[in-house]
Amino acid sequence: MHTHTFAAINSAFMKYDVTIIGSGPGGYVAAIRCAQLGFKTALIEKYNTLGGTCLNVGCIPSKALLDSSEHYHNATQTFKTHGIDVKEISVNLKQMIDRKNGVVKVTCDGIDFLMKKNKIDVFKGLGSFVNKNTIKISGEKEEQIETDKVIIATGSKPSSLPGLEIDKKRIITSTEALNLTEIPKQLIIIGGGVIGLELGSIYARLGSKVSVIEYTNTIIPTMDGTLSKELQRSLRKLRFEFFFNHKVKSAKANGNEVTVVADNEKGEEVSFIGDYCLVSVGRKPFTEGLGLENAGVQLDDRGRIQTDEHLETNVKGIYAIGDVVKGAMLAHKAEEEGAFVAEIMAGQKPHINYNLIPGVVYTWPEVAAVGATEEELKKAGTKYKIGSFPMRALGRARASMDIDGLVKILADAETDEVLGVHMIGPRVADLIAEAVVAMEFRASAEDIARMSHAHPTYAEAVKEAALAATGNRAIHV
Repeated sequence: MHTHTFAAINSAFMKYDVTIIGSGPGGYVAAIRCAQLGFKTALIEKYNTLGGTCLNVGCIPSKALLDSSEHYHNATQTFKTHGIDVKEISVNLKQMIDRKNGVVKVTCDGIDFLMKKNKIDVFKGLGSFVNKNTIKISGEKEEQIETDKVIIATGSKPSSLPGLEIDKKRIITSTEALNLTEIPKQLIIIGGGVIGLELGSIYARLGSKVSVIEYTNTIIPTMDGTLSKELQRSLRKLRFEFFFNHKVKSAKANGNEVTVVADNEKGEEVSFIGDYCLVSVGRKPFTEGLGLENAGVQLDDRGRIQTDEHLETNVKGIYAIGDVVKGAMLAHKAEEEGAFVAEIMAGQKPHINYNLIPGVVYTWPEVAAVGATEEELKKAGTKYKIGSFPMRALGRARASMDIDGLVKILADAETDEVLGVHMIGPRVADLIAEAVVAMEFRASAEDIARMSHAHPTYAEAVKEAALAATGNRAIHV
């Protein structure tokens, strides 16, 4: 990796084929694919480490803490049943956070290595447009580079609500939740989406009482309703409380206490008191400081960068990917788009099937889905069949004491083509890939039902659900 300073290089003469602004999963994958395709490539990152939200304060650190907290939970809740007697178990939160930071460092260092390996020039500083072909980099020194094409991959940042002042001490976002120095006694979470539930799971396993205040009538509202109900059931075992149809009006910190005020479904004002409040109401595109107006790049009414079917903006040669454009805010969606744009630039004809980008919630049990939900099929008037199979009917699930959850397959009533697969259970974050592969090849439920699945495995639930969808032929229920 070549990290540049103004003193070292006369950047006025630096010309690149492609410059990527932002080094998250979308940006760094785009940079690598561009380099593989022979483009002279520059990558600009305003923070000290590469990897964006996902690697630094998102996907990777949250999974590290989720795994650590799951070990503790099992030690206190299930070891005895397994015949493992352990005494005097306690949480060393500092060590847990230190391990998480170590995982993040190794992962980010890996991106540094990949940049060096692929001969990508890395600039540290805020990248902004002087014009469509000139990028200013404001770091320790200010410099400029010329570029033929640009990929904007600046990602997103946490959203807030009117009346909520995030002080980053007691009223926090996901970023601060990954670095707490104490386990909350009472954690209030505003928003019942993926991020809040994952972070809530970490602290609930460590002993926090968790209250989720949600504006709608369900958690994980974009996923199939069956998954929401099943996940609620599991999380209640961790002492989660859910307050649906509540509109939060304010959150105020006073010393070590936070008071959240909301209107309930009857319009009555109610208060919640805790020692920490996590604001988890989604994320918004990050475009500040980019100087988009200098290049003439247009935004839509939700602050996202407008793109065409090739992810090119209204300005020829400027592309945008990931959280900063429309679609699901997912790291793997950004990665696909990064590779897609690089290949478009090289004259290839790649494709992305946005319907088949899986969504995952890394609670335990995990939740994963791909394709259409039952609610979407009903709304569209599509005639469909359902095949469902409970995890508790699997020998593998009973052996590991992971019996919560199910697999649900939705197939076209006439053609039997699989239209959606929805899972909640152990390791379904990995298992959903089977459904993605099947649906990419437009498999029928019968196709999956005829495939041999190793026994005993969690994956057998997919086969059994497919059997159930093809005429109630499931064997083990």
